[in-house]
Amino acid sequence: MFELDSRLQNDTFFVCDLTLSRVLLMNDSQFPWLILVPMRDDVAEIIDLTEQEQQMLLSESAKVSKVMQKLFSPYKLNVAALGNVVRQLHVHHVARFESDVAWPKPVWGNQSSVAYEESDAAEIISELKLKLTS
Repeated sequence: MFELDSRLQNDTFFVCDLTLSRVLLMNDSQFPWLILVPMRDDVAEIIDLTEQEQQMLLSESAKVSKVMQKLFSPYKLNVAALGNVVRQLHVHHVARFESDVAWPKPVWGNQSSVAYEESDAAEIISELKLKLTS
């Protein structure tokens, strides 16, 4: 049974489930920021997935990236699988802009997050879900 790490649970909104991965919206309104979490137990690294699952993760990551490009028109998309704090495999997809508060530095560790207004989060989640599941 898949269980999401409590830190990811607490810091994100659920968007939808794809074939392999759960899609989450980071609760930081400063950046359009999605996280893909493969719904597999005890997986810390991409290489812990089967080859077929690795290919599926790459495909889902590309889909998320294309949707983010369409919806947000970022200057750059940062895609990374970091696990220094949360060991559970998860892949960050962050839309970056030359005007964002952290530019050109990484988004984590440089500033405090700014939570979404509930209505703003709901609107973004609705758009993302529509595009990711169609």
